[in-house]
Amino acid sequence: MVVSVLEEMRIRSLGVIDDAVVELSPGFTAVTGETGAGKTMVVTSLGLLLGGRADPALVRIGADKAVVEGRITVPADASVAVRAEEAGAEFDDGALLISRTVSAEGRSRAHLGGRSVPVGVLAELADELVAVHGQTDQQGLLKLSRQRQALDRYAGDAVAGPLAKYSESYRRLRAVSTELEEITTRARERAQEADMLRYGLDEIAAVEPRAGEDVELAEEAERLGHAEALASAATAAHAALAGNPEDPEGVDASTLVAGAHRALEAVRSHDPALAALADRIGEIGILLGDVAGELAGYADDLDADPLRLAAVEERRAALTALTRKYGEDVGAVLAWAEQGAARLTELDGDDERIGELTAERDALRTELGGLAQALTDARTETAERFAAAVTAELASLAMPHARVSFDIRQTEDPEGVEVGGRPVAYGPSGADEVELLLAPHPGAPPRPIAKGASGGELSRVMLAVEVVFAGTDPVPTYLFDEVDAGVGGKAAVEIGRRLARLAKTAQVVVVTHLPQVAAFADRQLLVEKTNDGSVTRSGVKVLEGEDRIRELSRMLAGQEDSQTARAHAEELLETARAEA
Repeated sequence: MVVSVLEEMRIRSLGVIDDAVVELSPGFTAVTGETGAGKTMVVTSLGLLLGGRADPALVRIGADKAVVEGRITVPADASVAVRAEEAGAEFDDGALLISRTVSAEGRSRAHLGGRSVPVGVLAELADELVAVHGQTDQQGLLKLSRQRQALDRYAGDAVAGPLAKYSESYRRLRAVSTELEEITTRARERAQEADMLRYGLDEIAAVEPRAGEDVELAEEAERLGHAEALASAATAAHAALAGNPEDPEGVDASTLVAGAHRALEAVRSHDPALAALADRIGEIGILLGDVAGELAGYADDLDADPLRLAAVEERRAALTALTRKYGEDVGAVLAWAEQGAARLTELDGDDERIGELTAERDALRTELGGLAQALTDARTETAERFAAAVTAELASLAMPHARVSFDIRQTEDPEGVEVGGRPVAYGPSGADEVELLLAPHPGAPPRPIAKGASGGELSRVMLAVEVVFAGTDPVPTYLFDEVDAGVGGKAAVEIGRRLARLAKTAQVVVVTHLPQVAAFADRQLLVEKTNDGSVTRSGVKVLEGEDRIRELSRMLAGQEDSQTARAHAEELLETARAEA
């Protein structure tokens, strides 16, 4: 049962398409039309809906933006629905509405279920919704990394489990090796840094600064530098408050306040308000006495010793020398010393750290070798099953004698990890080089598909791989863009037959130029241009009955009214219906 269905897409101002609606349905849909009519825009549009790169060159000339909108039914309990709801999307009667806008200036916007979302969210959903395959995918299959990824995908947990452990150890080994290399290659720089820190710490230790000492010394220096003026002021103030012994007739503040207090004390019993004032004057007298006493003590304690001033200035100069180098004040200097001591301990421990890192690196390399061996074993076991399944599919695609196999090998490297008793090169995905081999007929030696497969054979190998995946790791919708390139005759019929079989369990959309493939489709869509070279709403239509026969005739012979082509088209349709 198909869990999700791409129902339709509306495309506006994209390439040659002005404004068109592509109506799709469950099962097998073939998209046909003249070369250059805009068939591949279907693939391009779906790629945009699923988070593909936005190219402003796709915007139709004269338009300010291109817009693609899609409607996909998604069951409420599907993981795609859960992720969409997390992104704030709302469903329209069980359908998820997706839109992508690309401006002529290159700006791109994405909307999911009526909410603006990052393009990356669409890409997250893509893996579970649609598998897109075209000519670039065929070329991608030629890359060894893609072939390894295909094998790992087919293996599932058998490879995913060991690969996760391997990846974790690999990342740790890279980190340890990088740190070890940094320590060893920067030994001279680190030694110089340690010498500079040691010199600075010795210089600070020789001065022995104390937190806040610079502030205290600044205050003392200011006081000692103005000792005579301060003493004279304190003495004069004391005389004004408490009198001058050398001038017994002089009037001072304490005497005057005492007289005022005695005057009020004599009559305080007659009025509480006056008594309160008398008490306040008494308090003033006490305060004057206290201040006068402190002024006398201050004047007696004030030291005008120039030797002490010289010592203070010398100490301040020593502290200033430190603050010029290590911080704006003594507090900052002490903080630098604390950090420097910690860094020096780290640098002095390099030899010990090198030993620790070396031991950890060697242990990780040994561990990584064991995990790489586990990956090799899992891939080797999976490769036999995968190759047998693809070979069986190729028999259904008019390649009955073809044989597919995998070459899993390692490259010796003295600096690598030990796998199978020898040091081999390794990378983030293990130590294996995985290459897909094809023997197209009996007696032919297995050769890499990049060298041993024609364009048509490569198309069929890719289709066979995807069909095998459909049985183990299915997606709801498959979109093939001219997967039948380089194929004709009987092979084309077999491809159409196999796509129809795949469409019984998934939605299959195929952009094709082969009538043998299109005839097997449950629905055929024709894309055609208007006289001005654009594709409008009327330019994408469902072909039925006579219209479909005419299109198949055109695809067969280039002539819609050829009686021979019509007879062949009718025969193709009858063959397809008989096998439905």
